[in-house]
Amino acid sequence: MTISRARLAIAMATIIFLAACNSDYTIKRNGYFKIHFPEHKYQVYDQPGMPYTFEYPQYARIVKDTSFFEQKPENPYWINIEFPDFNGKIYISYKNVGSHSLDTLVNDAYKMTYQHTSRATEIQDSLMKTPQGLTGIFFTVHGNAATAKQFFVTDSVKHFLRGALYFDATPNEDSLGIVNDFLQEDMKHLINTLRWK
Repeated sequence: MTISRARLAIAMATIIFLAACNSDYTIKRNGYFKIHFPEHKYQVYDQPGMPYTFEYPQYARIVKDTSFFEQKPENPYWINIEFPDFNGKIYISYKNVGSHSLDTLVNDAYKMTYQHTSRATEIQDSLMKTPQGLTGIFFTVHGNAATAKQFFVTDSVKHFLRGALYFDATPNEDSLGIVNDFLQEDMKHLINTLRWK
């Protein structure tokens, strides 16, 4: 009788133990910080001696580009549009079509974008035409590439301007996607307000 009570006690303890461990397990998902975006408001960039003017966001600042792969920039018209709140920059480069072949400039813009194919899942290019009659291509790079948004705009005769958005962060399409989409609106506003001097 004592052996069966011992067996019964062990069986009851095992059932209670197994029943107690039968709770639902919930996977904790990775979370990202909530980002508060400012209202899209713009100001004019129109500096003497620069061959272009455009509108850029009030929450950004423009700094002359001072280095290009440890060398001086190719020309004094290269600038960076910095977004301190998002730790990002749009690198703007400008070239005179008269000094360079338009085909070479366009091919270089495509090459620079497609250098990201090792990390990109897809690259989309969209033809653009601005209200001022300028044409260009807007690139959207999907995946964990270093840049998700790039563009170039030209009048095909004299001016060629290229822009690329980069963040000072490890590329992650999930966490940077919302910021990329927000700044894409600013990039397109810049393109649509771009004028040559």
